[in-house]
Amino acid sequence: MAGRYDIGKPEVDKKIAELAAEFSEPGNAEYMRQLITTSLKLYFDGANEADLKLLNTSFKELRHAFRIFSKYRDTRKVIMWGSARTQRGSKEYKLAEEFAKKITKKGFIVVTGGGGGVMEAGNRGAGEKSFGISIHLPREEKPNPFVKGKRLLSFHYFFTRKLIFVKESDATVLFPGGFGTGDEAFEILTLAQTGKMAPRPIILLEPKGWTYWKNWRKFIKKELVKKEFISKDDLSLFKILNSPDDAVREVENFYKVYNSIRYVGPITMIRLNKKISEKDVQKLNKEFKDILVEGKISLSPPRPEEVEDRDHLELPRLSLKFNRRSYGRLYEMIRAINLL
Repeated sequence: MAGRYDIGKPEVDKKIAELAAEFSEPGNAEYMRQLITTSLKLYFDGANEADLKLLNTSFKELRHAFRIFSKYRDTRKVIMWGSARTQRGSKEYKLAEEFAKKITKKGFIVVTGGGGGVMEAGNRGAGEKSFGISIHLPREEKPNPFVKGKRLLSFHYFFTRKLIFVKESDATVLFPGGFGTGDEAFEILTLAQTGKMAPRPIILLEPKGWTYWKNWRKFIKKELVKKEFISKDDLSLFKILNSPDDAVREVENFYKVYNSIRYVGPITMIRLNKKISEKDVQKLNKEFKDILVEGKISLSPPRPEEVEDRDHLELPRLSLKFNRRSYGRLYEMIRAINLL
C-alpha cells in the first residue's frame, strides 16, 4: 500500500493540511492539500529556476482557462481548427464561417485558435458565441477582430493550449491547413484511438470538389492500415464531409441518444439522453460482442461511484466490460445507439 503523499516533515505537512482545509470546498481538501504539497516538494527537490518558471506559467494559464470556461461547462462546444493562411472570400473561409454560424444556432459554442484564416472565419460566423485560444509565437500574429476581451485567452505553451482545447470541448472540426493542422488532426485522433479522450464527433471538412482530406485518407489507408500500424476500425474515428449542414447534423446526431461516458474500474458506463428498449440492447450485444472482455451490454442504474459524485444520475445508462482497446468500434456502437 502506497504511503500518504506528503513532504515527510510533520510540522510542514500539518501547516499544509490546515491551509488546504481552510481554502477548499467540501470534498476537495485532499486535492488542494496535494497541490500545495507538490508545489513545496519542488523546493525540497531543488528545482531550478527554469523548471519553476515552466510549471508556474503552465499552472497560471490552466487556472485562468478553468475560471473562464467554468461558466460554460453545461454548454457543448466545438473546436474549429484550420489554416491561419486561408484567405477571406475563399471557399474554405466561407465554409468555416457558415458552419460556425449554423452550429451556434443549434446551441453550441465555437472555440478557435483566435488567429486569422479559418480561425477568423469561425469567430466571425459564431460572433459572441465563440472563444479564441491564441498562442505566443516568435512571429507575433494579432488575434482576429472577431474575438476579444474575456473571449480571448492567450497561452505561452502549446501543450497547455491543446489541453484546454480538448478538455473544454465536445466536438472537433478540422479544415485544410498546414503542419499545425496536421499536428492537431493526428493528436486528436491519437487521443480518440487510445481512449485518452471521451468519444466525440471528429469531422474533416473541406469544400466540395476538394481532395485535401480525401488524399489524406488515402495515405492513411495505404501506409497505416495496410501496413497494420493502425486498425481498419480506426477509420471510424472520423468522417470526411463537404457541407456545413452535414457537419452540423453529424455533431448533433452524435449526441442524439448518447450523452457521455465514464469508466468505473473495469466497467464502462455509457449515459444516454433517453432510455432504449431491451430489444435494442439485444441488437447491440449481437453487433458489438467483439469489444467486450466478458459478459453483456445491459441497462444499468448508476454505479456507486457515480452516485457519490452525483454524476448524471437522472440519465439512463448502459453498462459493459469494454476492452478499452477497440475505440473505433466503440464509435461505431455510439452511432448505432444514436440510430435506435
